[in-house]
Amino acid sequence: MTTFILNQTEVSTSEKQGITLLDFIRYHQQLTGTKIGCREGDCGACTVVIGEYVNGSMKYFSATSCLTPIGNVQGKHVVSIEGVNKEIGLNKIQQAMSDEAATQCGFCTIGFEMSLTAFALNFSEHQHDAKSAIDGNICRCTGYKSIERAAKKVELELTSNTEKSRLQYLVDADFIPSYFLDIPERLKKMQDTIQATKVPEGAIFVSGGTDLYVQKHDAMHEAEINFLSQQTGLKGITLSKGICTIGAASSITDLMESSIIREGIPQFYQFAKLVSSTPIRNIATLGGNFTNASPIGDFSIFFLALNAELVLSNGASKRSLPLKDYYLAYKTLNKSADEYIHSVTFEMPKANAKFNFEKVSKRTYLDIASVNTALQIELDHDFIVRASLSAGGVAPIPLFLKEASTILIGKALTAQTVQMLITTAQEEVQPISDVRGTVAYKRLLLTQLIKAHFIQMFPDRFSLENLI
Repeated sequence: MTTFILNQTEVSTSEKQGITLLDFIRYHQQLTGTKIGCREGDCGACTVVIGEYVNGSMKYFSATSCLTPIGNVQGKHVVSIEGVNKEIGLNKIQQAMSDEAATQCGFCTIGFEMSLTAFALNFSEHQHDAKSAIDGNICRCTGYKSIERAAKKVELELTSNTEKSRLQYLVDADFIPSYFLDIPERLKKMQDTIQATKVPEGAIFVSGGTDLYVQKHDAMHEAEINFLSQQTGLKGITLSKGICTIGAASSITDLMESSIIREGIPQFYQFAKLVSSTPIRNIATLGGNFTNASPIGDFSIFFLALNAELVLSNGASKRSLPLKDYYLAYKTLNKSADEYIHSVTFEMPKANAKFNFEKVSKRTYLDIASVNTALQIELDHDFIVRASLSAGGVAPIPLFLKEASTILIGKALTAQTVQMLITTAQEEVQPISDVRGTVAYKRLLLTQLIKAHFIQMFPDRFSLENLI
């Protein structure tokens, strides 16, 4: 049995927990404002807002309902467009869209409005860019400038400095209906009464589900599922004695918002913005990205260069495994069927270390990489004492370049060293031609991205001109 609040109504259903929130909202609840678009999380027409009661307060975020199984909203608040409508007139976000003529056919409009609603609910000094909040929404007919103007208008209407609670402020400012004020207490009571669902034997492990529901959409609707994202013990980010531990069910947004990650890897936010869109990052998890095992998985590449270690669990016992040993062959993992990633650990880059992530795709944002790569270097004056280079799109697996990493140790930080690294890396990779590029193109990208690492990390020492 799955129980949650849909807009103002508590819902309990015995439907399979694998059916998507999109289908449940439209076909089981007849709330047709949420639209069916791509069913792959790309267009944003099905965007809803999900709220969870955590540590005494509400946390809301946007999500693509086409990729969200209802089992992952157990004990949460789901808001569709019907849940933000006023009885009379438009709310502030809807009015801004109207004032700026930001809609034509209207199919995508509700997705934009729900993304902006999540933005209003989370508005703070760290999240104050409305344009960024709608990066997962596509419009095919209006043209984005009018939508951007509407988003900016919403942004200017908001403030993070208020003596009221966030929800009370937004109700008073006409952004959300007043029933939102009752949701925290209702969810608290609900969570106290919800009983843990017994996991069927042989159930499929699902964390965020953002890739599984693209690849196996119909099969997932009928599957028996063990929802890792519902296990609080698999979430959280901590730092102890320089070692960072991340629960495998932590979302990418959790990492982006973490002060631990921001302080240890200052450019993490910019790196993460190159990966997917806000609604996807809100539900996609780090462990899921690793286990997906895509040869171009962005965070697999990112954490390979950080020399991450995995803690695998079968529910009864745990074992540690370097991330670089997790990938055996294409989509083949060094784990048994009953194991899942419990947590990820890595040593935060030291004061004498530099770290960089690079990615090339057909679109800068919201796209899969043709080639991606990360590099971490530790220096003693001008000499390299430790190095880790990884690359994706150049082998059947996310690749840790062992030989290339080793050859850097003890070398001076010179253009000749960079060229030596490129030569060794090219000998170590095995790209193939596919829809994202030919072998020659991918080799060229790897060469250029390795140069980009050094230009970004040491701008006072390297330029494109002296690396040609």
